[in-house]
Amino acid sequence: MDSDQAFTGRGNFRSGKLSPDAALRVHTVTLMAYLAASSAPTPLYRLYQLQWHFSPVILTLIFGLYALALLATLLIAGRLSDHLGRRPIIGYALILELAAMGMFQAADNFDWLLAARALQGVATGLATAALGAALVDLHRERGSLTNTLATMGGIAIGALGTTALVELAPAPLHLVFILLMLAFALQFVLNWRTPETSGGRPGALASLRPSIAVPHGARGALLAITPINVAVWALGGFYLSLMPSLVAMTTKSVSVWLGGLNVAALTLSGGVAIFLVRRSQPFWALLIGAVMLVVGMTVILMGANFGLTPVLLIGSMIAGVGFGSGFLGAVRSIVHLVEPTERAGLMAAFYVESYLANSLPTILAGYMAQRLDLLMVANMYGGAIILLALTGLVLELLRFRKRRGAGRLLPTGREGR
Repeated sequence: MDSDQAFTGRGNFRSGKLSPDAALRVHTVTLMAYLAASSAPTPLYRLYQLQWHFSPVILTLIFGLYALALLATLLIAGRLSDHLGRRPIIGYALILELAAMGMFQAADNFDWLLAARALQGVATGLATAALGAALVDLHRERGSLTNTLATMGGIAIGALGTTALVELAPAPLHLVFILLMLAFALQFVLNWRTPETSGGRPGALASLRPSIAVPHGARGALLAITPINVAVWALGGFYLSLMPSLVAMTTKSVSVWLGGLNVAALTLSGGVAIFLVRRSQPFWALLIGAVMLVVGMTVILMGANFGLTPVLLIGSMIAGVGFGSGFLGAVRSIVHLVEPTERAGLMAAFYVESYLANSLPTILAGYMAQRLDLLMVANMYGGAIILLALTGLVLELLRFRKRRGAGRLLPTGREGR
C-alpha cells in the first residue's frame, strides 16, 4: 500500500500542491534537518571552549538546556498540531529554528550558546511532535519507521557535516549555521505546499496542559525497561556533549574528525539496528540492546584508557547497535499495553524519563570533570551505563520467565491488553 492509498479517505485531508508521497519526502528531510542541527554544535564544542574558556559543566549545561527545553515543549505543546494543524505548527517551529541558527551564527560568548540551544530545543520539540504525527498521517507503517531512521540519520549527518566543514571550509563557527538557515528557509517554503492532515479540532488551549499518567497495566513494564532506557539516553547525552573532548584528550589528536566519526558511528549503527530488529519481539530487541550496550561500552572504555582510535570507533558501532535496539525495544514494550486514549499520558511519562536521562547525568559528568580527570569521569559514567544495562537485562529475563510460567511462550509486548 503506497502513501496515497494509505491517505485516501481521511476526512481531515485538505489538499496541498504536493502529493502525499512528495509530502512524505519533504517532512522526512525536514525532520532530518532538525536532528542534524541538534548535533551540529557537537564537533564545535571544543572550539568554543578554546575560544571562550568555559568549563566542562558549562558545556554540558549548554547541551542539557536543549534537552530540557525540548522536553518541556513536548509536554506542553506536543498535541497542539492535532488542533491547529500540522503545517502551521511546523511553520512556526521553522521560524524559531531559523532564529536559533541566527543566534548560533552571531554568538560571541557562551551566554549566546545557552540562549540559542534553549530556543533550538523549543523549536525542535514543536517540530518533532508535528512532523512525527504528519509522517504517520501520510503512511502509518512507513511514517513510523521513517520517523525513527530519520532521527538517527539526521544526528549522524549533523555531526559528520559539521566536522567536514570545520576541517575543510573557512569560518568553522559560522558557516554550518548559515547553511542550515538556508536549508530551513527552503523547508519553510516547501512545508506550505504539503497537504494538511489534521487540525480544526477544538480544545487547543486545553491541550497545553501537560498530561502524564502511567496506567496500571503498563507500570510494571515501564519500571522493568527503565534501566535500559536510562542507559540508552545517558549514552546519547554523553556522546553529543563530552565525547569529542574525551576523544581529543585520550588520543592526543587535534583533529575534530575523530569526535564526529564516533558520534556518527553510534547513531548510524543505531539506525541500522532499528531497521534490522523492527519486526522482532520487544523482548529480543531489549535483550540485544542490553548485551550490545555492555559489550560496546566495555570496548569504548578500553579504547579511551589505552588511547586506541580504532577501538573507540568499533566500540561506538557496537554500542550503537545497543542504542538503537534498546530504544526501539523500550518503546514497543509499553506502547501496546494501554488503550489509545491512555497512550499520550504514558508516552509523556516515557519521554520525561528519557530526556532527564539524556541531560541530567551529562550535566553531572560535566560538573565532576571540573574536579576529576575527564577519563576518570568517563570510566565512572561508562561503568554506570554497564550496570544499568545488566540490571535491565536481568529484569527482562525475569519478566520473560514469569510470562513463560504463566503460559505465554513468547513476550509480545501486548500482555496488558
